[in-house]
This record gives sequence, structure tokens and C-alpha cells, in this order.
Amino acid sequence: MGVKLAWGTDFLFEPEMNKDQNTYILRLKKWFTNAEILKMITKDNAELLQLSGLRSPYPGLMGVIKENAVADLILVDGNPLEHLELLTQPESKFLLIMKNGKIYKNKLQK
Repeated sequence: MGVKLAWGTDFLFEPEMNKDQNTYILRLKKWFTNAEILKMITKDNAELLQLSGLRSPYPGLMGVIKENAVADLILVDGNPLEHLELLTQPESKFLLIMKNGKIYKNKLQK
């Protein structure tokens, strides 16, 4: 039907729940495919933020991986298109985390 959706939580106001945030994503599986969920929580959320214009806390191009874009990257050990549950295991399954071009976690280097 062409309706754009985004996903978010109010965990900002309950920081003790942050560790469980990704488990809440799995609740979407009742209505969406893994690919649709991954798109919703990444690209579609970025597009929604862009709609806030000058109020956006993230100035610049978002929702894409390209030069000069605001992009955070996560390399997952496994295929979340097949096993979305991998997102609930960030300590063991997130091999690389990059934010604003800076690497915060790198389990690829030994």
C-alpha cells in the first residue's frame, strides 16, 4: 500500500532496558520478513529522521552507504536475513562496529 514505516522504542527513558532493545525487533516477525525488518530499522528510520530537516540531530545524507554519508556499520557473524535472532547477540555475533567512520569494536583482528 506504499505506507512508510519506521521502528523505535522509548528505551531512551529507561536505559536499563537498552540491552534488550534488539529482542523487541523480533516481535516484528509476526508481520514482516527479516529483510523488511532490517530495512525498516536502518534505511527507513534514517529516511524518517531526514524528514525533520534542520531539527535532525544527524545532518547529512543518511540511509545509504556512500562517501560522505552518515553511516554506522555492523558486520554480523552470520546472515540476519536468514536468522534475525543474530541481532540479539551483539557481544558474540557483532564482529565489527563502526560509527562515524571510527571503529568501536573489531573482533576480526587478533
